[in-house]
Amino acid sequence: MKSVPNSIVITPNEGTLSATDDIIRSRILTMRGVQVILDRDLAMLYGVDAKRINEQVKRNIERFPEDFMFRLTKDECLRSQIATLNMERGKHLKYMPYAFTESGVAMLSGVLRSTIAVDVNIRIMRAFVSMRRAIASIAPVIARISEIERKQLEEKSSRLADQSRNEERFDTIFKAMDGGDFPPQKVFFEGRHYDAYSFAKKLVRKAARKIVLVDSYSDEVTLDILSQKKGGVEVLVATAQKMIDRHLTSVAVEKFNKQNPALTVKAVGAFHDRFLILDGKELYHFGASLKDLGRQYCAVTKMDAMFIPSILERI
Repeated sequence: MKSVPNSIVITPNEGTLSATDDIIRSRILTMRGVQVILDRDLAMLYGVDAKRINEQVKRNIERFPEDFMFRLTKDECLRSQIATLNMERGKHLKYMPYAFTESGVAMLSGVLRSTIAVDVNIRIMRAFVSMRRAIASIAPVIARISEIERKQLEEKSSRLADQSRNEERFDTIFKAMDGGDFPPQKVFFEGRHYDAYSFAKKLVRKAARKIVLVDSYSDEVTLDILSQKKGGVEVLVATAQKMIDRHLTSVAVEKFNKQNPALTVKAVGAFHDRFLILDGKELYHFGASLKDLGRQYCAVTKMDAMFIPSILERI
């Protein structure tokens, strides 16, 4: 019975391509998380047919476990854009290529005997080592980029969350305005004149007995807002004397009281800010005069009722 040799002498084909370092590196791929060289690329580097290499590997299959050599699937070939067409014959290859890891390539040197194979194997080993070092050198950079991308995603997520919360707050405010349930504070932006007036009028309608307004710049617009009060609710407006002389005259007060009794106007000079007191229980601070709400950026804040007595003492 004729024995089968465990190693063969490979004679290069004519026109063998010189295996430069660049050519070798270009043939190293990453598959299944490891660096590999395909059987047909090894054959090209050795200057032989891939069939001859695979035949010899099969004769020594016990030397090539899965971490040394594995066969690619069709999907892996497609995902990696590995051509499966034999350009010389114009036909599809009959088998999926084998991929040899660095250990597999090293093992090949024990079953192949060729001057070119030995030289190429040495070059391949060096190429594997060189590429590992290159990957290791850029690993910190990749990690840094990943960290920057992670932080950017977190910042973007935070901005979107803040935007969502702000939209929810404004929805709550406007729903409250429609339903009569008022939040403790509100911010009006420039151009929201109508919304600001609506908010102020609904606040006025909350009073059941008495409204006290401290506003040094009250005028006819202020009276229009106060006219939205419930019937029988008393109103006291504390404002600057010049506003009484120009706008809240006795004629204006009399006209107001004919339709919406009872309004009293008092001149005060001790206040810079604007306050609205409802039934002696609720205190609101306005960032602008009632007549100017919504013209520019301003806020309305509900304050602690403990400050009401000290304000009333100064009127």
